[in-house]
Amino acid sequence: MNAITHTDFHFEGQNSKYTGKVRDVYNIHDDYLVMVVTDRISAFDVVLPEGIPYKGQVLNQIASKFLDATSDILPNWKLAVPDPMVTIGRKCEPFKVEMVIRGYLSGHAWREYQAGKRTICGVAMPDGMVENQRFPEPIITPTSKAAEGHDEDISKEEIIASGLVGREEYEQLEKYTRALYRRGSEIAAKMGLILVDTKYEFGKKEGVTYLMDEIHTPDSSRYFYADGYEERLAKGERQKQLSKEFVREWLMANGFQGRAGERVPEMTSAIVAGITDRYIELYEQITGEPFIKADSSTDTESILHRIETNVSKCLATLE
Repeated sequence: MNAITHTDFHFEGQNSKYTGKVRDVYNIHDDYLVMVVTDRISAFDVVLPEGIPYKGQVLNQIASKFLDATSDILPNWKLAVPDPMVTIGRKCEPFKVEMVIRGYLSGHAWREYQAGKRTICGVAMPDGMVENQRFPEPIITPTSKAAEGHDEDISKEEIIASGLVGREEYEQLEKYTRALYRRGSEIAAKMGLILVDTKYEFGKKEGVTYLMDEIHTPDSSRYFYADGYEERLAKGERQKQLSKEFVREWLMANGFQGRAGERVPEMTSAIVAGITDRYIELYEQITGEPFIKADSSTDTESILHRIETNVSKCLATLE
């Protein structure tokens, strides 16, 4: 199995290319974006040295499924999925905030709570809560989108006062965020899962607000297994979860948290294969469908040629 960790395509009408931690995004005529979801994997804001075969396909296909399942709430950027690892969509002007919604006290919110804080992003959190407990109502904890480095927590009032987003538009984004989270939670419940927290990105094109990027994937969301959740909560035990948290845990157990001077532990072929297996498990549990591997050629050049051919054919139909 080979992982696709780098692409360097030159599509007809291509203006530019942006390389993110996981995605390579090609700007076509300033009208369309070709988003190639590579097999790169990041943790602690570091791209790890080995790619994970089929991870890109897993993320791209989960996001595509949930974009379709939420398109009645608001339009989204997706126009076509010409390849298992690629989505082509509208190029929108992104809002400079990321909408994070939390139904449970986990992750970053729990770390803040444990440190004694009772507000996060200007939102109050009740006293007396324990890790992974459900909030009375989901809370929205936005972050400012940094061009480089870490995104930063920011409150609704700070967003409005700084002019990042106007009040009326921001309150509309909040409504979309809550509606998307409700839908995601309902779908997760049918799969025996709890959607703990997730994040959404929005943009505008010709005055219309669109949902952008990925949605409800294990890289952007945290899921718990519903079965046994209450028992584990009562006993103070760790929840059984579906997310890439297992990768972070492996790194931490081997002395790496992205801090200066730390080295990423060796990612053996067995470790890489194990991560691939977990991502496929995530796909099947979240979607309720068997994962069908795309062309499993051991030749990365063949996979890259497949992607380039599929994308070029699709772009020709969009002209």
